[in-house]
Amino acid sequence: MTTIVWFRRDLRLEDQAALLAAVRRGRPVTPVYILDDETPMHRKMGAASRWWLRHSLKALDDALRARGSRLILRRGPAHQVLAQLAREVGASAIHCLRHYEPWWRNAERALQDILPVGTALIRHEGLYLMPPGSVKTGSGGQFKIYTPFWRALAQHMPPAAPRPAPDTIPSPEAWPESDEIDSWGLLPSTPDWAGGMRDFWMPGETGAAKRLDDFLPRANRYQEKRNLPSIPGTSFLSPHMHFGEISPSTIWHAAMDAGGSVETYLKELVWREYAANVILQFPDYGVRNARAAFDHFPWRDMANADVQQDYVRWTKGLTGYPIVDAGMRELWATGWMHNRVRMIAASFLIKHLLIDWRVGEQWFWDTLVDADYASNAVNWQWTAGSGVDSNMFVRIMAPLSQSEKFDAGDYIRRWVPELAHLSDPYIHDPEEYGVRPANYPTKIIGHRAARERALTAYAMIKESGSVDNEAVAGLEAAE
Repeated sequence: MTTIVWFRRDLRLEDQAALLAAVRRGRPVTPVYILDDETPMHRKMGAASRWWLRHSLKALDDALRARGSRLILRRGPAHQVLAQLAREVGASAIHCLRHYEPWWRNAERALQDILPVGTALIRHEGLYLMPPGSVKTGSGGQFKIYTPFWRALAQHMPPAAPRPAPDTIPSPEAWPESDEIDSWGLLPSTPDWAGGMRDFWMPGETGAAKRLDDFLPRANRYQEKRNLPSIPGTSFLSPHMHFGEISPSTIWHAAMDAGGSVETYLKELVWREYAANVILQFPDYGVRNARAAFDHFPWRDMANADVQQDYVRWTKGLTGYPIVDAGMRELWATGWMHNRVRMIAASFLIKHLLIDWRVGEQWFWDTLVDADYASNAVNWQWTAGSGVDSNMFVRIMAPLSQSEKFDAGDYIRRWVPELAHLSDPYIHDPEEYGVRPANYPTKIIGHRAARERALTAYAMIKESGSVDNEAVAGLEAAE
C-alpha cells in the first residue's frame, strides 16, 4: 500500500520528519502539494508568496526526481483533495508535518473525519525548534511574554541534530494524475513585477543552504550589524524558513558555535518560536487587538480620500521620509525588507499616519516573500502597542534620526535614486536641509506634528480608563 507525504510549508527533503518516516515504512511514497485557497479564506497566500511558491515547488520536484520520485500537484480544499487521493492510490497513511496556523489545524481535524477506513493521518514535528505549546511556565501555563519564553526554551537547546535526506524514495508503479504547475497562475505576467525578486532570490533547498553558508562567517557579528540596512548584516533566511526549505534545527546547529554575538541571532530564531506560541493561544491574532483598549483607538478612516492617499504614498515609498521610502521600495522590488526598516516603516504607518496596524499587516501579507502569519501578526501588534508583549504606543520612532543613527545613507541611495547624489547627513532629511530635489515628494506630515497627533489619539483611550496609566508613566515619547 502507498504512503502519502503531504507537503505544505515544509518544502525540503533534509530534516523532513514526515518524508523520512514514510520512506522508513519501505512502501511506495506519493509526495503531494495541494494549492488550497479555500481553507485559509482571506489568508490565502499573497502575490509575492505565490511567486516564491512556484519556484520552490519546482526545486522540490527536481530534488524528488533525482531520488526516483516526483511531486504530485492538486488544487482545492486540502482535506477533500487528500481524502480523494488516498482513495485513488489506496493509501494506508498520510504523513505530514504538524502546522499551527488556525486554518491548517482546522484542515487536519477535518481530514481525520473523512479519511477512508484504514488510512491514518500521522503528524510529525519539524517546523519549529520545539512544538508550539510545549514550553510551559512554572505553573504549567503558556508564555505570553517573550523574555521568559526565551529563557525557558533555551534550557532545551540545542535541538536534535538535523537528519539527512533519504538517498532514494520508493515510487508507486503508476503515478496519480497531477496538475501542471503553470496552470496555477502563480507568476505575475501583466505586468511582470518579479524581476527584482528573480535577481535577488533562489527559492528552494539549494538557495537556503547558500544563504546559510553566506551568513555563517558574519554570524558572530550579528548584534552590531543587524540594524545597519546599508550592509548585509542579516541572514536573509526568513523566506526559506517560512517555506520550510531549511529547518530551524539545521540553522541552530550550523550557527550555535559561531561565537561573538551569535546568541542575538539565535534569539531571533526563538522570536519566531514565540510568535507561533502566540497564535496557538490567540488564533485570530492577525485581525484582533490583544489589548482591548485598542478596540477604541481613533484610527483615521480609510474611507476618507486623504487617508487613502497617505496610505498609497506609504505603499509606493513616496512619504518624503527617505528611510521609509527606501524600505517600501525595497519591499516592492525584492519582496523583502530589512528588519530595522520594517519596524520604522510599520511605526510610520501606525503612529505618523494613524492608520490601523491591520491595514499594514495585510499589505505585508501580500508583498512579503516571508509573509508568515504568526510573525507578521506578532510584529505588527508589537509595533502598535496592542500585543500581549509589545512596545508601548507612546514610544514613537523618529524615522529621520533612526536613519542617521543606523547609517542608512547607502541604503537610501540604492532604493531612492532621486536622492543618490546627496551626501550624509543631507540624505537622511533633504527637506530639512533645503536640498530636496524637485522629483522627490515633500513629507506627508512633519515628525513633530505626527507625534503630537499620535499622542493626542492615544490619550483618548488612556483617559477613558482603558489603558493602565502606571504602565506608561515616565516613558519618553520618542525613540
